[in-house]
Amino acid sequence: MTLPDFIDSRPVSRYQYIVIALCGVVMFIDGFDTQSISYMAPHIAEEWGLSKQVLGPVFSAALAGLMVGYLALSPLSERYGHRRMILTSTVIFALGTLAAAWSQNVTELMALRFITGMGLGAAAPSAIALTGEFSPKRLRATFVLVIYCGFSLGFVAAGLVSGWLIPILGWRSVLVVGAVAPLLLLPALLRYLPDSLNFMINRGAEPNRIQAIFRKMDPALAVGPDITYEAEKRTDGQRTALRSLFTRDRVLGTLLLWLVFVINLGEFYALQSWLPSIMTSLDYDMGTVVTATTLTTVGGIAAAFVTGPCMDRLGAYVTLGTVYVVGFAFVALTGVAFTAPLWVLLTANFFAGVCISGGQKSLIALSAVFYPTPMRSTGVGWALGVGRLGGIVGPIAVGAALGMGWSASAVFYAMSVPMLVAGAAVFLLGRWVRSDNHPDRKSAESHSLARK
Repeated sequence: MTLPDFIDSRPVSRYQYIVIALCGVVMFIDGFDTQSISYMAPHIAEEWGLSKQVLGPVFSAALAGLMVGYLALSPLSERYGHRRMILTSTVIFALGTLAAAWSQNVTELMALRFITGMGLGAAAPSAIALTGEFSPKRLRATFVLVIYCGFSLGFVAAGLVSGWLIPILGWRSVLVVGAVAPLLLLPALLRYLPDSLNFMINRGAEPNRIQAIFRKMDPALAVGPDITYEAEKRTDGQRTALRSLFTRDRVLGTLLLWLVFVINLGEFYALQSWLPSIMTSLDYDMGTVVTATTLTTVGGIAAAFVTGPCMDRLGAYVTLGTVYVVGFAFVALTGVAFTAPLWVLLTANFFAGVCISGGQKSLIALSAVFYPTPMRSTGVGWALGVGRLGGIVGPIAVGAALGMGWSASAVFYAMSVPMLVAGAAVFLLGRWVRSDNHPDRKSAESHSLARK
């Protein structure tokens, strides 16, 4: 019994939906924890007497931990399994968040946010990989996109919870909520979350354990002691897969993808980290701040329902490149809108979110199309990890600009320029992939047809 064929040839079962939903909840908590610091930051600065320049490293501490988790810890799932990695990482970021609620200075807070980020960074790739494994090929991109919407919904929840709790109980209460939620999720993960079938088959797990998971996906399946199980073919380990990203026929595409990931994540975290503080300094009330920041996330979720079909029908590279060029206009418009009526600012925030947050989700799907199956997890994981460099530098750069006296409008004018660079890089990558001598041209076309 071959695992990929079994899943691809059957309707999606209730059990598969449960597995994917649990992975989505993990991503939801990841998004909540990542974004909540942005709403706490002005209150932390007020309580501890901090300057804006100091807040930049506080924002970036968890992002640095995320990068370490993506690059160094996530490969451990090949040795210990996705289930164990998700469970262990959930405990790590829950306890790190809880400890941060009792931090007394910036150094303690940054160290604990770094540890929390490591846990989050290790959990997310395993959740994505497990979702992909339990999804049929015809729906794999859709389900991965869905759990990333869970990440964005976590951003929305962070704004709602912060707006409700901080005025009543203070900023530390948000950290307590962010720690209790994953601890409450643990029993469900322990009971319902399976391990990777590929991992179990390759490691020679007991056939009864493997059969039990197959039967959960298809209760009518006939099983017996004479049935053997075959996992999907894979590469000869992480080093071989990593080196294959830099072969002569792939190195340009890898570097272009990394550049776009750096830009997109830099824009994303700079926007989400600093927009609440910038609007608070401009005397907007807390409700308006939460609404504006939430709209950028809602825009990213709404984009998923548009960019996905467009990538299938019009082409992945043309669609995403256009999204970034349009994003240039709306990020710049946000800078103008700080002196315009509120509805203009909220509209600009929404469409900036469509292009930045929605662009990030689409970029992950694009990288999954670009890299073939044997190196897909390594290619996507390392693109996310390298992209975190942008996530680290972006908030620090905006904090430095504000510290030098830049206006909010000037900051957003400057932020709009990299969006054009990202758009040009995607168009260039698409032209390179479409060239007749590129080895991925046929595989990319067949993947698109399979999704249709």
